[in-house]
Order: sequence, then structure tokens, then C-alpha cells
Amino acid sequence: MNGKIVKIISNLFTVSDGINLYDCKARGKFRNDSITPLVGDIVTFDKENNIILDIMPRKNSLNRPLIANVDSALIVTSVKKPDISLTLLDKQILLCDVNNIEPIIVFTKLDLLSSKEKSEIKKIIKYYKSIGIKVTTNQKLNSLRKLIKKKTLVLTGQTGAGKSTLLNKLDKNLNLKTDEISEALGRGKHTTRHVELFEFKDSLIADTPGFSSLEINGVDKYTLKDYFIEFKKYKCDFKDCSHTNEQKCSIKDAVKENKILNSRYENYIRFMREL
Repeated sequence: MNGKIVKIISNLFTVSDGINLYDCKARGKFRNDSITPLVGDIVTFDKENNIILDIMPRKNSLNRPLIANVDSALIVTSVKKPDISLTLLDKQILLCDVNNIEPIIVFTKLDLLSSKEKSEIKKIIKYYKSIGIKVTTNQKLNSLRKLIKKKTLVLTGQTGAGKSTLLNKLDKNLNLKTDEISEALGRGKHTTRHVELFEFKDSLIADTPGFSSLEINGVDKYTLKDYFIEFKKYKCDFKDCSHTNEQKCSIKDAVKENKILNSRYENYIRFMREL
């Protein structure tokens, strides 16, 4: 029988066949073959003996969180307490693009901003929308519900950005545990202890442990520029232009003319150095 892994706790894999849930063990051959079953995996399993027999090919997978076959990522981004991190946001967008996952930015805590700060955030929202990324806020739940319809999604973002709170708003029956932001540390406490796909109407959502840093995988310094979609609008004279130290570069000119968001270009340079 075929099913999908919807929860993993230690070595116990909960598999859904669309109607019932089965707590299964994985065959020893997966360990011998260095294969780790992930939440989101489509599997063949023996429901009589509760054993996972085989794992179907994945369309994508992530390391943090450990999950496979994701359609979209809700990048939950706090604008205050903790303060917005555009570097983390751009890194998350990059990793989504590299793994063929649709990024959806959800800004939270806009009510904590001053009028001047709100004006700046609106400019940022407008820019990301202009380059084709879907953006909403945790105050526009109906809009968000339309964006996630019939998809397998993962929530990601800063610790304390409000991922569990957002899930609770989307479905009050979930009643996930949340914690207040630690004033001393300026970051949230880890409240989610495992990866699990929750049913939300006709969608599946994974609420995962918060994190504050990510490693860039699946891209190198030569292909990085291909994942900054706005760069494609401004063609450089030289095909192999890295948009870094070259004297004549249309991308650098576009940054100076405020056509490309300065933070986006700075993060591009930062990621180049990391690579």
C-alpha cells in the first residue's frame, strides 16, 4: 500500500494513506543503504506489519527542516522582536529556488512598527512582489489560505517569528504550543520538538523548529547570479560577469539607480563570499 510519511519521532514513522494513520518502522536496508526516510516521503508500506518497504523518488528535499516533496515554503519573517533579517530572508528564498520550492513570504508583527518603519517595510514588500515573489502578512489570512490551497508546505523563518502562532490562526483546532520572545536574548525559545505535517483543509503544513542560520547548498559562485531573478532584467556586456569587481556592470549600475534593492545586492555579495 502507498502512503505519505506525515510525522517522525525518533525511529517511529507515522504514515497516512489518506484515511488512516499507521505507526511504522523502516526496513533495515534503508540504514544499510544510508537512506533516511523523511516527512513528506511517498512510501510503500506493509500495513499488516507496519513496516515501510520502499521510498518513491523525491521531487525535492531539505536538510533544515528534514522534509521532502515540498510545493511551497511559507517564509515567516518577523519585522520586530526579533528585527527583520533581510539576509536570512534572501538566503531562504535562494534555497527555495535552488530546490524548486515556491517561496511565499509572510511578514509578522507589523503592529509593533512605527509609522516610519511601516513605510520602509511597505517598500520592501513592494519590491519583492515586483520580482515575482508572493508576499502577504499574518493579518491577511484569507489571502494566505488561497496561496496555500492544495499544497504541501513548510513553515520556516527566524526563531520567534510566530510560525506556530500563524498555524494556530489558520486552524484554531491545532492549538500548538507557543512561547513569548525572550527579552534578554531577543530571540524565541524552541517550542516545536519534531517535524510533522498537519492537515489544513486540503493542504498539508509542516511546522518545524525555528533556526537563525542556514548553509547554502546546491549552488556555487558561478550559478548564484541565476537565482537573483531581478538580475536578468539588466544584461551585462560580458556573459561571465560576476557583478562584483567588474568596472562596467549593468547590475551594479541598477543598484546605484535604486532599480535593484541595495540589500539584495549586498546579500548577493555576502553569499558569493560564503561560497
